[in-house]
Amino acid sequence: MSDWQKLNVAERRRQSPRVAVSTVAFALRPPAHARVHGKDEGQGLWLPLVRRVRAPFKDAWALPGGPTAWNQTLTQTAHATLVAATRIEPSYLEQLYSFGSVERSADAERLVTIAYWAQYSARDAAGATAAAGEDDNVAWFRADVLPDLAFDHGEIIATALTRLRSRTTYAAVAHRFLDPEFTLAQLREVHEIILGRPLDPANFRRQMLASKTLEETGHSLAGVKHRPAKTYRYLPEED
Repeated sequence: MSDWQKLNVAERRRQSPRVAVSTVAFALRPPAHARVHGKDEGQGLWLPLVRRVRAPFKDAWALPGGPTAWNQTLTQTAHATLVAATRIEPSYLEQLYSFGSVERSADAERLVTIAYWAQYSARDAAGATAAAGEDDNVAWFRADVLPDLAFDHGEIIATALTRLRSRTTYAAVAHRFLDPEFTLAQLREVHEIILGRPLDPANFRRQMLASKTLEETGHSLAGVKHRPAKTYRYLPEED
């Protein structure tokens, strides 16, 4: 029994909520060596989950995260707990939203979670070492085929998906899943995966080139049967 559980109702009401972080980390496919739940049927949106080893929600799957550390910022704690779970550095990490409803902690101590979302590039995933699959309590799931989750982590994931999809329609987000140089067809495929619908190739090409956010690299994609496609890179975002 924890110290908090030993308190009576009046004492519990006087306790300040604890603060923790949780991170939704997206990749287009599970990293090399990672444990995978379900079939790895090519590219899609995948994310890592951690199986809880203690109550509440013992044995349920949850997002990587943990309590805030006294000597770390929220972002540092989010980064540290994500890397500790996956053994992979994310290419991008951003604060998402705060979750603090009274009911979210079940019968446990009141908990406020600051959620983050992250992205792994193809290079991040491909370069993962064998350490990425050493922990039996960490596995990767497709974002559209998730197990029952602890706390309100399903709501957190849904919020992160909404943020990712909304950003994709107006900001340079999709390219972070790719290598630094990519073809327009590869970029379109990422948009289609995120948005969950096909896009007209000609319209997509016209919109991307008109956005003034891409520049040609002067290179072409090698090792293909048809005419090599030009590769592009994103221009740095202006402050």
